[in-house]
Amino acid sequence: MNFLIAGLGNVGVQYDHTRHNIGFDVLDFLAKQHNAAFTSDRLAAKAQIRIKGRTLHLIKPGTYMNLSGKAVRYWMQATKTTEQQLLVVLDDLALPFGKLRLRGKGSDGGHNGLKSIDELLGNNNYARLRFGIGSNYAKGKQADFVLSPWSDEEKIALPQYLEKAADTIVCFALEGLERAMNKFN
Repeated sequence: MNFLIAGLGNVGVQYDHTRHNIGFDVLDFLAKQHNAAFTSDRLAAKAQIRIKGRTLHLIKPGTYMNLSGKAVRYWMQATKTTEQQLLVVLDDLALPFGKLRLRGKGSDGGHNGLKSIDELLGNNNYARLRFGIGSNYAKGKQADFVLSPWSDEEKIALPQYLEKAADTIVCFALEGLERAMNKFN
């Protein structure tokens, strides 16, 4: 069975390891755990891992955050995955740092990456794993905050949260959305 796991972020070294790119970082962590490497492919960097008869197609869209839907739609068609086999990993300002929230569907919550995916898929009926990045920013400085690097304290704690997010993805693929939600939310 195929799954498409889309980690959202922006391409370019200036965005590497910023809060907004946590989707990329989670997929990098998962790929490394399974000795998989990303290669440049159509509209995305792509890696593939196999776990217990499941194939997880990992993509990091190369379309920038606001056009993520273009890559997700293309790779859903290319990998023959349905919305039930899609999981999008993204940053969330409304959640405390490191908190994970897995849902089967929902609003874009003002996230431009989800907005693009909703628009191009024509619905929001796909799983999303929100990774809390906190909200420690001054009024009007949201964009600066999401595009900034992690604090030194956050960098120390980050690996344990990346591992938990990777475990959540694997559970989603092996045991299903409901069980993964029960285990990791």
